[in-house]
Amino acid sequence: MDTPRATRRRLLQLGAAALPLTTLSSVLPSAAAHAATAPGTGSATLRMPAETDRHVRTYMAWPALSAVWEGNLESVRGNIADVAYEISRFEPVVMLARPGHAADARYRCGRGAYHAIDVIEIPNDDLWIRDFGPTFVVGAGAVAGVDTNFNGWGKTGTPYAQPFANDAAAAGILLGEYGVRRIRAGFVGEGGSLETDGEGTLLATVSSLVNANRNPGMTQDQVEQAVKTALGIDKVIWVPGLAGQDITDCHIDCLARFTAPGRVILDKPGAGADRKWIAVYEETKRALESATDARGRRLAITELPGPDRRRIRGGGAEFLSSYTNYYTANGAVIAPQFGDGYADGLAYAILQAAYPDRQVVQIDIDHIAGGGGGIHCATQSHPAVPPVV
Repeated sequence: MDTPRATRRRLLQLGAAALPLTTLSSVLPSAAAHAATAPGTGSATLRMPAETDRHVRTYMAWPALSAVWEGNLESVRGNIADVAYEISRFEPVVMLARPGHAADARYRCGRGAYHAIDVIEIPNDDLWIRDFGPTFVVGAGAVAGVDTNFNGWGKTGTPYAQPFANDAAAAGILLGEYGVRRIRAGFVGEGGSLETDGEGTLLATVSSLVNANRNPGMTQDQVEQAVKTALGIDKVIWVPGLAGQDITDCHIDCLARFTAPGRVILDKPGAGADRKWIAVYEETKRALESATDARGRRLAITELPGPDRRRIRGGGAEFLSSYTNYYTANGAVIAPQFGDGYADGLAYAILQAAYPDRQVVQIDIDHIAGGGGGIHCATQSHPAVPPVV
């Protein structure tokens, strides 16, 4: 029942709160547990919906750890408040915050919101709720939240490690708070590694899911079957991605997104981008051009060029200058802008053409982007329950 890092990808040596990789297999649900918690309530079949489907609300998280953000925490919180405010023009927002930080979050997010921005006291570590929050599945008259067993992007014992124990527990607490059934996935992953058209097709990178730092001992076929079972997916379109070059091992939500069934936006690195990310784009384009979706359709691909990295306001190797990491709220597309006037304008036009019935809203998120993430990484949608026909 419903009731009322600056681095994500920079080198940090903070792994005490994380689970060692050697113990990962002990916390991953067994095949039997996986089967027992597969989607379905009665006759309802549950499936991960498209993000463009109607939302009840958007979830966000108030960043908590100054050590992770290296003195930039207050500026990052300012960006988070700005994103929450813009989303509140279109739908309610719920902000997770540590109890000791909730008053600050309420104050910073309380400036003239259109719909409510409610702050709920749930302990967290960082702002990336797309990855540690629940991934929702729906069916006729039913909704559930899939807990994808967040393990800090598998970075325990590496230079990228940061505390994540609170984030790992947040999905279950949040679902309990709103009376939503929790499903434990039979794989380890993050919401940013899962992109669907809502009709049974999923986009994913091999590098972020078929990786020993999340799913040791599992083949690609085994990971695919676990994903299909947990999310009600009929077909996974895999693209290679790139492991070990950022904390996420190349999430799909910075690379390729469905705008509608059969239609994909593909991130194209702008001038000044590192050659390795250009190679990822080229490999992804080839994979998408040869793919068909769950209903046998070829994919129509629209490229979304990134800004010239010599002209953006932010900088550094970790800065995520991807327009593709946008968020679709009810009636809106919430997207970044980076200070390259031509590229910002082109991104606006491409997104408006891709979503003609939505208002495109561009926001400065330089402090979030400086930590290697974006607007989509910082949001998670709670979909409306489809009616029983």
